[in-house]
Amino acid sequence: MRKLILALLVLVLLVPAQLAFAQDDMMDFDCGTDEEVTIKYFGDPVGSHPEAEEAIIEGFQELCPNITVERNEGSASVTDLIAFYLTAFEAESSDLDVIRVDVIWPGQLAEHLIDMSEYASQEHIDAQLPALIDNNTIDGRLVALPLRIGFGMLYYRSDLLEKYGYDAPPATWDELEEMAAAIQAGEREEGMDEFWGFVWQGNAYEGLTCDALEWHVSATGENFLQSDGTISALSDASVAIYEQAASWVDTISPPGVVSYQEEEARAVWDAGNAAFMRNWPYAYTLSQESENIPAFDVAPLPAGESGQGASTLGGWHIGVSKYSENQEAAAAFAVYMTSVEGQKTYSLITTSPPAAVELYEDPEIIEAMPFASPDVVDITTARPSNFAKDRYNEVSTLYFTAVHSILTGEEDADVALELLELDLEALFEEE
Repeated sequence: MRKLILALLVLVLLVPAQLAFAQDDMMDFDCGTDEEVTIKYFGDPVGSHPEAEEAIIEGFQELCPNITVERNEGSASVTDLIAFYLTAFEAESSDLDVIRVDVIWPGQLAEHLIDMSEYASQEHIDAQLPALIDNNTIDGRLVALPLRIGFGMLYYRSDLLEKYGYDAPPATWDELEEMAAAIQAGEREEGMDEFWGFVWQGNAYEGLTCDALEWHVSATGENFLQSDGTISALSDASVAIYEQAASWVDTISPPGVVSYQEEEARAVWDAGNAAFMRNWPYAYTLSQESENIPAFDVAPLPAGESGQGASTLGGWHIGVSKYSENQEAAAAFAVYMTSVEGQKTYSLITTSPPAAVELYEDPEIIEAMPFASPDVVDITTARPSNFAKDRYNEVSTLYFTAVHSILTGEEDADVALELLELDLEALFEEE
């Protein structure tokens, strides 16, 4: 109940106050144009806190009443979303003005986005986590401004851990497996027939790349495609961890987990039918609001054979299409949204850790996101997008397709990983 009250206070009290602060602090904000224009923003999908973006749009339009921001909901599937962007960009469509850019996309989308360093002040740029500015700088051009970071986390029912005699969340995948099985069995004996031990993202899409990368790095200590181009998909340790993940399906995880994305996993968790869940920070506030979860907490993802855990770096950034007919207005909105003030508003509503360094010392951010730290970027695992660049989508598709075939039992792990290595080698030999 205390968590729910705090969440409501954030939404009802803190956000309007924050918007007022943002407006006072940005009285000299440059709207980019005095003309009456409408820009289209492609934002968060259904279920991902649209109220945060609506609050920012309202604040921006109070500063720039001549600019109307039309918010469109993007696809919940990042695989589908990047395909939509690329189709529109290849047609040089002016229908996209401002877009959400996944942390893995700057290299793929750079040629279609304007250089935001021409619109954002150096102070604005310097306020962000340097690793994110580096990530978004392609061939000397800053193609997107950071909005928030993300990282994989383990959600766990603290009430159930206490009920079954566990004094801490699992430190290894083996411990998670044992705890999940014991809690699942106990809850089902008490009539919770739909209760499962562990839910995660098992569909054949980008989310599985994130989950699988965490398994792989925790087991082997290295990426399946390293920054120098070394391919390390197949090893005894990687075969073992993927076989272990496959063994969870229809034992401690639902048989349908191989079709789950983030929201499908969260639906099971939100209904009170899971002991553990792998998900992103956005689910923290939503979990606080659930009437079916008496108590929960979050922890780092478990370690594998390497002795370390891994957390895939995620996050969203804001870019402006070079085909926009209102680039100045679109850039002004992107700058406003990613300002320290805009990020604070967004973070407090979504419990998504911000990109602006100074916000990690803000008492309201600390209270809302006790799990967040600016050091998290240094301990997360980046997907191999900087090496793969415009071929990242092909790399990820090969990877999650291979892993999915293991999870569904369509292919043995050693065979699937050997074929994956051959496919990756062939992809980069084409250069």
